[in-house]
Amino acid sequence: ATTARLAAVPLVLAVQDTTELDWTAHPATTGLGPLAHPAHQGLHVHTTLALTPERVPLGLLAQQVWARDPADTGKRATRKRRPVAEKESQKWLTSIEAVIAAHAQCPQTRFVGIGDREADVYDLFLQERPSGVDLLVRASWNRRVDHPERYLWAKVEAHPVGATLTVRVSRRDAQPARQATVTVRGGWVLLCPPTHRRAEKLPTLAVWAVLAREDHPPAGVEPLEWLLLTTCAVHTPEDAIERVTWYACRWGIEVLHKVLKSGCRLEARQLETAERLRRCLAVYSVIAWRSLYATMLSRAVPDMPCTAVLEPEEWQALYCAISYTPTPPATPPTLRQAVHWIGRLGGFLARRGDGEPGVTVLWKGFQHLTDLTTMYRIMIQRPAPLKRRNVGKA
Repeated sequence: ATTARLAAVPLVLAVQDTTELDWTAHPATTGLGPLAHPAHQGLHVHTTLALTPERVPLGLLAQQVWARDPADTGKRATRKRRPVAEKESQKWLTSIEAVIAAHAQCPQTRFVGIGDREADVYDLFLQERPSGVDLLVRASWNRRVDHPERYLWAKVEAHPVGATLTVRVSRRDAQPARQATVTVRGGWVLLCPPTHRRAEKLPTLAVWAVLAREDHPPAGVEPLEWLLLTTCAVHTPEDAIERVTWYACRWGIEVLHKVLKSGCRLEARQLETAERLRRCLAVYSVIAWRSLYATMLSRAVPDMPCTAVLEPEEWQALYCAISYTPTPPATPPTLRQAVHWIGRLGGFLARRGDGEPGVTVLWKGFQHLTDLTTMYRIMIQRPAPLKRRNVGKA
């Protein structure tokens, strides 16, 4: 089903990120490993989510799950001497391999793999990719460049401002969500290979760099700054703006992981072994995707029939419950209307200033809808009429 959705759109943003699933509260669970905090145990999950530029999630392309070996604790100092295949950085390359496989199934669709600063791995850009698969990564290292400016940030800052853009900054910690006005500049750069890998004689890399910076942030707020490295050409200010808006879609993977933890409450599951928890994660990942899909699709195409998301008996049960009637209409409601109703089941008040329901109330609403649909299926079953018995005359 995901492949069919991918093939129906011209551009897919393959957003990837890692999260921790913490089962420290269940110490009897076997097969777990240490997390970032050494006293905690759980699993690491690296998910690749396919999004449209309108932020509609099309499905999961890959999901890597692993438990760290306690024996590897303390080996961070040796990471530069180890090949990427022996480090967790390999997850980024493995994810792109899944993107390449998806492109092979959907050759008419263009794919752009997107990662945050942790994805700023030189080997990722060295990886062979077919035409139609590109990269967009937020830079973490002020790498050396083969230019007079010598270093990446200085090289990009030397370009004039090409455009101004307003982007939405998601809520993080104590800072609420807000709108940020950023200046955008960019051009091509030649990245030099890491100095500690000179013996490998790695080639320089020609990529495009885009710097989005908030020059006048509100008081007490950390300014927004993204320096993006991409294999997608940036010839015009419009190209640079498009790359920034693509990267802003990366937040969708954070929302998916939030639904897994807060909505599905995956970390509260007591399944005794890591292997069972992996299988549980696979099921709940589909459920989390569905909640996010309904949320975003209803905003992108609100007037399409709700059958794009709901089975016939689901929307019929939903309509009857909301309308207090035993008979659903012949025509399904719009997707926006159905999503509002599901939101109401989850606590959405639908007041004039409430906007559109979010993924949290959708998740809660879907739980109630499951029960409603089960009861609806029971109630619409008509008992077979009793057959009259032919009783002969005595």
